[in-house]
Amino acid sequence: MLLLLAAALPVLLRQAPPADAVKLPPPSVQYRINVASATRSPFLVSNGWRFLRNPQARYFYDVQGPQAALAAAEAWMFGAIALVRTDASGVQPFAEMLDFLRALGPNDAPAVADIGFIDDGSATAGEVMNMLVRDNLLFKVVPRPDPNLKLTVRLGSKEFPLADAANPPLMAHEIRARLTDEKRSIRIYGSEVVVARLTALPDGIRVRLLNYDAARRKVDGIRVRVLGKYTVRRVAAAGSPDEKPLDIASDAEATEFTLPELKTCAVIDLKNGNLKNGD
Repeated sequence: MLLLLAAALPVLLRQAPPADAVKLPPPSVQYRINVASATRSPFLVSNGWRFLRNPQARYFYDVQGPQAALAAAEAWMFGAIALVRTDASGVQPFAEMLDFLRALGPNDAPAVADIGFIDDGSATAGEVMNMLVRDNLLFKVVPRPDPNLKLTVRLGSKEFPLADAANPPLMAHEIRARLTDEKRSIRIYGSEVVVARLTALPDGIRVRLLNYDAARRKVDGIRVRVLGKYTVRRVAAAGSPDEKPLDIASDAEATEFTLPELKTCAVIDLKNGNLKNGD
């Protein structure tokens, strides 16, 4: 079955996906042995960089079971137009996720970015963008330096040489060092499998969190730090209707809170102002 994820209601299709739809790998986590420590290091299979590189394209997932919900959440999180093909066991998770996302309202708010990435269209640039998404370094693709952003990345420049870009994790580390953690709009503690996004609200900011390991397990106790002083207005977590943030702290520099659990995705709306729960 094919289900259309769009800004309006989903549409069940029985024909093949359009020829121009870009097929995506299923969002997931692959655990690989870390040679240095013999531990299992998570490798996120995220399509976020593809969506950011080409936001106008149509995309296509072929997933099964609970991965259908994860695919829907990923496409929504990055504002992508995506088709999802799933088996019988994936229809209900997909429908439940779509009900959750629909209740959040319009999905057209502008994304928050710290970094402007000048994309040369190369595979190397794609791999670096992939690492930036997975490391929660917020960026947007720009044709030229944007003075409103904190940092501009152009591969091949003196600051970001191509020799370093050939090692995407190293390049992501260098970009993070130049931006500095103190200037990052969002930071996540306690999990390597959660990707975060921020979108602007008229009077605040929306935090979007996605657990890429959701098809297998939830994440317990993640700490979120957002630059700026905010009030926690609303928390909506798929599969956890009573979710409440814990240990909220805020000062002139940043707002922090802990989310007790993250099953698939969650949205936290923050309002400009003094610290309190709700309005």
